[in-house]
Amino acid sequence: MVLPAGDRPGADATQALGALWDYRVYARRWVFLLVLSLLSFSNATLWLSFAPVADMIAHHFLLSTEQINWLSRVYLVVSIPSGVVAIWVLDSVGLRWATIVCAWLNFAGSVFRTLPFMVGGIQDPFAFLMGGQSLCALAQTLVIFSPAKLAALWFPEHQRATANMIGTMSNPLGILVANLLSPALVKKEEDIPMMLGIYIIPAGITCLLATACLLESVPPTPPSARAIHSTSEKFLDGLKLLLCNRAYVVLAVCFGGGIGIFSSFSALLEQVLCVRGYSNEFIGLCGALFIVFGVLGALVLSLYVDRTKLFTEAVKIGFCLTSVVCVAFALVSQLQGQTLALAAICSLLGLFGFAVAPIAMELAVECSFPVGEGAAAGLIFVLGQAEGVLIMVLLTALTVRRAEPSVSTCQDGQGPLDWQVSMLLMAGLCTLFSCFLVLFFHTPYRRLQAEASASCSIQEDMSPVTVDREPHPAATP
Repeated sequence: MVLPAGDRPGADATQALGALWDYRVYARRWVFLLVLSLLSFSNATLWLSFAPVADMIAHHFLLSTEQINWLSRVYLVVSIPSGVVAIWVLDSVGLRWATIVCAWLNFAGSVFRTLPFMVGGIQDPFAFLMGGQSLCALAQTLVIFSPAKLAALWFPEHQRATANMIGTMSNPLGILVANLLSPALVKKEEDIPMMLGIYIIPAGITCLLATACLLESVPPTPPSARAIHSTSEKFLDGLKLLLCNRAYVVLAVCFGGGIGIFSSFSALLEQVLCVRGYSNEFIGLCGALFIVFGVLGALVLSLYVDRTKLFTEAVKIGFCLTSVVCVAFALVSQLQGQTLALAAICSLLGLFGFAVAPIAMELAVECSFPVGEGAAAGLIFVLGQAEGVLIMVLLTALTVRRAEPSVSTCQDGQGPLDWQVSMLLMAGLCTLFSCFLVLFFHTPYRRLQAEASASCSIQEDMSPVTVDREPHPAATP
C-alpha cells in the first residue's frame, strides 16, 4: 500500500506505523511458556518435597523439626540476595540464557540432595540436603520473575494476563504435586530415597527441553508496542523509579506480605494440623485442594481481567476475601475432627489467594511502567521472600510444647506444639495487609495508557492532511 504524497506521515510516524503493521505472534511462544512452566513446576516440587513428611524425615536423619523447617526456609533466605542479581540477569543477559541457567541449577540441586543415599559413609546428610535445596533456591529467583517478562516479550496485549497466569500458577501446581506425592511415596522411612529420586525426573526433563528448545530470548518481530521497550530503563535507574513510586511500594509491601504468609502456610501446614490428630494423607489433601482451587480461580480471574482490565478491583477484592478465610483457618485449625470444614477453608483460601497472584504481578508492571518487567515483578518477590522469612521465624518462635496428653499424629519424636497464637498472628497480618492495600493503593494503568497513546498518535499521523487554500485572485469577482 502506497499513500499519496500529501497523506504520508512523518518519519517518526512512519517508523511507528511500520512497527505497528509488523506486530505478529509466533507459535513457538507456547513452547517457551511450556518450558518455563515445567521449570517452575519442578522447582516447587523440590521446595516442598520434605514438608508433607517432615516428621519422618526428621526421625530418619535424626534431625530436629527446626532443621527440617530450614530445608523449606532456605528458599526464602537464599532468594533475598540472589533475587537482586536475578533481576539484573533477566533484564540484561536475556530470558533464554536466564531460563537455561535456572534449569541446570534446578537439576543440579535435585541430584545433590540424593548424595547421602548414593555415596556411603557421609557423616552429615543434612549438609547435602541443605546444599541441594540452596541450589534449587538460586534457580527459583529466576523462574519466578520470568512469567511477566515472557508475557510482555512474546504475547499480545490481550493474552498477557493469561500467559502470566499459566507461568505463575505452574509453581503452586508443583506444590500440589509435592503435597500429594510425598505422603503417597513415603509410607516408611526406607521410602525416602525413592521419593528423592522421583523428583529428579521432571528436573532432568526440563533441563533437557530448556537447553535444546529455547533458541532466542525475544521474537524476531514484537507482538505489541510495549515489547519494543520492555527493558527501557537501566537496572539501577529502574530500581530507583520503583522505590520512588508510592503505588508500587504499597503493592510490594502488601502483596509481598501475602507471598510470605502463603509460603509459611504451605511449609507449616503439616506441623499445624498433625498436632490436632489429622493424618499426613488428609493434610496432603488439604494442600492439594488449596492449589487446585487456586489454579481454577487464577484461570477464571485472568481471563476476566484480560477482557475488562480491572486489575486493581480484582486484587483488592481478592485480598479482602482471603483475609476472611485466613481468620477462619486460624480458628478451625485448632479444633479436632473438623475435616470437612478444614477442606472447605483450604479450598477457599486457594481460590481467593492464589487467584490474585498473577493479576498482582501484572498490576505491578502496569503501575511501574516504563520499568522493565523483570525488575517490577522481581522486587516484589524478593520483598515477599524477606517477609516470608520473618513471618515463618515469628510463627515458629511463638509455638510452645504442650504438656498435656494429646491426639497428635506428629512423628518427630518430640512433644506436640501449640500453634494457636501463631495462627492468630498469621490471620492478623493477612487482615492488616488487606486493609492497607484497600486504603492506600491507587494507580493509573501506565502501560496501557502508553500503548493507547502510541496508537492514537499513529492514527493521527496517518489521517489525510487537509490544507485550506486561498482562492486564486483570478477567480475573485
